[in-house]
Amino acid sequence: MSAMNAQEPEQLPETGKVRLLRRRVRPRVPLRNRVHAEKLRQGIYLIPSLFTAGNIMCGFFSVLSTFNGEYVRAALFIIFAHILDGVDGYAARLTKTTSQFGVELDSLADVVSFGVAPAILVYYWALLPWGNWGWLAACTYVVCGALRLARFNVQARGVAKGHFVGLPIPAAAEMIVSTVLLYYYLGGEGAPNKQITLLLVIYGLAVLMVSGFPYFSPKNTDLRKRFPIWTFVCGIFLITLFVEVPQVMFFTSFLLYTLSGPLLWCCTIKRRREKRGEMVGVQP
Repeated sequence: MSAMNAQEPEQLPETGKVRLLRRRVRPRVPLRNRVHAEKLRQGIYLIPSLFTAGNIMCGFFSVLSTFNGEYVRAALFIIFAHILDGVDGYAARLTKTTSQFGVELDSLADVVSFGVAPAILVYYWALLPWGNWGWLAACTYVVCGALRLARFNVQARGVAKGHFVGLPIPAAAEMIVSTVLLYYYLGGEGAPNKQITLLLVIYGLAVLMVSGFPYFSPKNTDLRKRFPIWTFVCGIFLITLFVEVPQVMFFTSFLLYTLSGPLLWCCTIKRRREKRGEMVGVQP
């Protein structure tokens, strides 16, 4: 017995650990079997993915049109991409085929159609004479647009659904497109201030995309509820203006939306200061 007791302390350093719990009888479940079966199905949802693929194709054709010097056609392809971008999300929600794969594919499509395509368009159309400042502005726009999309995907579940945080990249792209269309509509070819104006606009759009300004989100607008009669009259009036002067109204609409973020932020800060002043005045 004394010999056995003398050998026991020598075995502890060899094992290094003392197991206090019993070994599991049931085998460990593989990670693949722990995931819900719905997420393991192979394949993609066809209808929204086709619209997203059309979005990417429009962005690609916009880049080709820019290289060929057809700037108006390049701008129109970006508009078509924006339409398809809205339709694919609506089709996914309507058919209940939303998925994480579709979200990631839509973000990649937005980088191509609303990031790379407008940047190349504005670079060849107005920023080429600036040299390094020109391509740096276009590159900054693309990078800020990608950051805006990444932040949207991360904050999709944690931010209030009534507004966006930062200028959405499709709206920034449409701001560039509307500027190009308005330029040719007004016959302003050869205008001396086109280069400096677009340089400032590109940097401004890049800053607004990564900013924290709140922007209105039309996704959760309930169109089934009743509206006042004056909204119907205003809608008819706006449709008439869009039919008569589409380039001017297109530019005006996206300009107002782009400026609405900073204006809404200023109004919010003013209201908060007024509330603080009222609370301080009420206290004895």
